[in-house]
Amino acid sequence: MIRAARLSDSPRAVELLRDSRLAAGFDSPGGLTGFCFPFDPLYAARLFMAHLGQPHRLCLVLDVDGMAQGVLMAVASEHPFGPVWLARESVWWIDPAHRGTAALRMLDAYEAWAAQCGCACAGMAGMGDDPQVATLYRRRGYRTAEIHFLKAFA
Repeated sequence: MIRAARLSDSPRAVELLRDSRLAAGFDSPGGLTGFCFPFDPLYAARLFMAHLGQPHRLCLVLDVDGMAQGVLMAVASEHPFGPVWLARESVWWIDPAHRGTAALRMLDAYEAWAAQCGCACAGMAGMGDDPQVATLYRRRGYRTAEIHFLKAFA
């Protein structure tokens, strides 16, 4: 079941955020993006709390038998260049054992929320150059809008 996150989901959300970072290689130099820094559970908890029950912020969980097995956080805001609202995903991670149609249901809920906020567009991010993620987004109607480049300083 996809539902709004609760304060009680915080410890599990921190675990999911840690797992997301490990999968992206953020904790190892030269990982997926070359952008690495140590995981800090206090920062992860703060990110979760910043999205929980706040105006123009979304925090969803994939609840499987009472335990969060996925999390999607997003923010809706006005674009800095003009009077249009956009939704932007902050983080999205589903435990690999619980993916499948749950991913599509989470995207459905995110897109519905973005539309309710009056957003003209909803954005999703992918780390690195994962063709499976790109295929999923394209099938859902997302198009490449920007590519960000990071230069790490040792």
